[in-house]
Amino acid sequence: MNDVTVPQADPLRAIAERVSALPAEKRKLFLAQLDAKGISAQRLPIVPVSRDAALPLSYAQRRLWLLWQLEPEGTAYHITGGLRLTGRLDEAALQAALDGLVARHEALRTSFGTDAEGGPVQHILAPAPLPLDRADLSALPEDQRQARLDDLSAQEVRRPFDLAAGPLLRATLVRLAADEQVLLLTLHHIIADGWSMDLLVADVAALYDGHRLGRPAPAAAEIQYADYAVWQRQLMEAGEGERQLAAWTEMLGAEQPVLELSADRPRPSEPSGRGDTVAFDLPDDLAAALRSLAQRQGATLFMVLLAGFSLLLRRLGGQDDLRIGVPVANRQRQDVEAVIGCFVNTQVLPIQVDGRVSFEALLTAVRGTALQAQAHQALPFEQLVEALNPERSLDRNP
Repeated sequence: MNDVTVPQADPLRAIAERVSALPAEKRKLFLAQLDAKGISAQRLPIVPVSRDAALPLSYAQRRLWLLWQLEPEGTAYHITGGLRLTGRLDEAALQAALDGLVARHEALRTSFGTDAEGGPVQHILAPAPLPLDRADLSALPEDQRQARLDDLSAQEVRRPFDLAAGPLLRATLVRLAADEQVLLLTLHHIIADGWSMDLLVADVAALYDGHRLGRPAPAAAEIQYADYAVWQRQLMEAGEGERQLAAWTEMLGAEQPVLELSADRPRPSEPSGRGDTVAFDLPDDLAAALRSLAQRQGATLFMVLLAGFSLLLRRLGGQDDLRIGVPVANRQRQDVEAVIGCFVNTQVLPIQVDGRVSFEALLTAVRGTALQAQAHQALPFEQLVEALNPERSLDRNP
């Protein structure tokens, strides 16, 4: 292969398009030559790929697809959100907004089949109207409506999705009163994440207002989730995965201790998926003190709370060497900030808690670990698990 010549004028997109068209073996060599010239593959923009051939899943999607294969009726990876609508509702505008949403974001009209070898592939369907189910609770006494709304939301979450057939987005309009309605949205995690839900709600609101005002719907973004999935695989297979894995294995070491906490009942042999969220508010003065401490130490509030949580785990379990799993948005690139899809990744942070040192010293160590993890957040969690090969058990998250 000839040496890489880097154009002087706006080279990165042209290089990215060339890289995307290369076979895997030549792509790795090409990117190695770029790296030798000081151009990291991470700097290359994501470019649109052809929709004519079968499209691969991202690593996060493949993980969720495998879990669905094991438990097709499972609901642990369903996401739900609600949009409360007050005043007179224009139902035609709402339907147009939902249809426009699905047209703008390919992930919302994607299903997941298999290729000739039985591996998963993405199928992006043509835009089509999104069915809008309806429920009317306005005849109920006012003090019963919220409880019934919560029941409806829970029922939606418990309805399984068929990843092969789709659709993987459901919408239900719940009427609470003449001037109050709630739009319930339920999605499978394989097409969205928490960040996506904020994008989704903002898009529905903008498209609804636009339809009522007679504005044309904005065009779909050039980059869609399938483009990211292809880019991610090309990046990891071209050597970035090896570099990131080397950093993580050095950070975590050879031994991965299992946290043992005293519990009031035996650990089940398999996880049930049942759980709860306990929300609480910190007093204003305590929250201000924590932010002040973070600022003095050059840390974030997350780092302060993680250090405190580590101390709590040490007290409850009596272990100094901890591994704490942390979900991250994994959207460090500007070109995917407005893309709906499953970008979230899991990091495993190694934290040593020495009861003889100050909290400030622990926070400094936690800060260093968190920064190093963020610098290598693109490594898919399952690749780390495969490389470290910890002792596996169905009753524990790896």
